[in-house]
Amino acid sequence: MLTLTVSERLALKSRAHSLSPTVMIGNAGLTESVLKEIAADLKRHELIKIRVMGDDRALREAMLTDICIQLHAAPIQHIGKILVVYQPNPDANLIAIKKMPRHKGKKPLTKKQLGNR
Repeated sequence: MLTLTVSERLALKSRAHSLSPTVMIGNAGLTESVLKEIAADLKRHELIKIRVMGDDRALREAMLTDICIQLHAAPIQHIGKILVVYQPNPDANLIAIKKMPRHKGKKPLTKKQLGNR
């Protein structure tokens, strides 16, 4: 599973806000064909939203970790039935993650300070 810093995750969350879900996981769950579709979409877009139709939150969390482990991706966000996943593609290089802004040459801004901007 790919790990990201807090500032990278915040930048990707803001980019994912305007996206629509590209993959839907139905009642059959996380099947092999769904994983192939997620992998293909991640290669094309690098950052995708996935809609899960199930009502069990623990099952959705397990699906998110399974997807990220099997595809070597990073979990960005899990809100309700929407999962956001990121996998960098060096060939496409579509998304450039900005570094954490500095505050007047001092320490990096905290998550709370970034939220106030």
